[in-house]
Amino acid sequence: DGIISLTVSKAIAQTLIYAIVGMGFAILLGYAGLASLGTAGFIGLGSYIAGNMLKLIPVPIPYLLVIAAVIIVGIILGGIVGFISLRIEGMYLAIITLGLSEILLELFKTPNQFTGGASGLKSVPWVKLAMFYEMDREKMFFLILAVLFIMIVFTINIINSPTGRAMLAMKNSQSAAQAMGISILKYRLLAFVLATIYAMIGGALYVTYLRASNTSSWTLALSLNVLAAVIIGGYRSVWGVLMGTFVIFGLDLAVLKNIDFFNKYPGSSEIFSGLIIVLIVMFYPGGLIRLFSDIKTLIKSGVEKWKVYRYGKDYK
Repeated sequence: DGIISLTVSKAIAQTLIYAIVGMGFAILLGYAGLASLGTAGFIGLGSYIAGNMLKLIPVPIPYLLVIAAVIIVGIILGGIVGFISLRIEGMYLAIITLGLSEILLELFKTPNQFTGGASGLKSVPWVKLAMFYEMDREKMFFLILAVLFIMIVFTINIINSPTGRAMLAMKNSQSAAQAMGISILKYRLLAFVLATIYAMIGGALYVTYLRASNTSSWTLALSLNVLAAVIIGGYRSVWGVLMGTFVIFGLDLAVLKNIDFFNKYPGSSEIFSGLIIVLIVMFYPGGLIRLFSDIKTLIKSGVEKWKVYRYGKDYK
């Protein structure tokens, strides 16, 4: 029971981390209208930067300093990709970001002290939240929850602010946005910077929770799963992204991997997830958030009809 509980808690923690990454991707895709397949490479880079800072620096360092370093690198990398995006559109931009992610992956695999090569980075020490307060796995879980909450609040404020509306205008029509005085350069750069920061923070949390980072984790499959989670959840809604992340990642990590059939046939979990994606995209292209909205409307309508039946048309 203890092993199962630990496995489930690890699965939930990973899912929460991917939810943070997904919110950044939702800003990029759902509001700025920009495609990227480089998410996995950015998460991996964030994990290696954080892991090496904790492992190689001989003196204990506050975790806020680790996060600050990851954010600075994310700003630089996101700015570079954002500049590239000014001359490239649509699927070509996705291919460029995929190429960048594959370059990072090959660099991760190359034998070196920074990444550990194919064997990955291991034995990362527990982080110190402050200079004197050492974390453990349980405390890290609650820290991940706290970071998720902060990122949810930040994301909601972004999408409901003039910045979010400007990105949405840019997505709908760049010409109209420019006519309204919206800087395409500014908001494209900002969208990529934010998405990259979210991904790299996710990578930092990943390595400090699992205390390891393996190159096999940062492949195209992860980028596609993040994309799928955002789309099936609803890329214009923070709550939709959370639901989509739990369907794509949480269901597999916390439920399917604890069922003997799916352990015996590992590919069956991908088939199961694929069927869910197909069904949701076919019947609810707006994502799970639209499904829940329709259910809420249906329940409300049913309650209203019951009140009319029970009390008459003038029940109010």
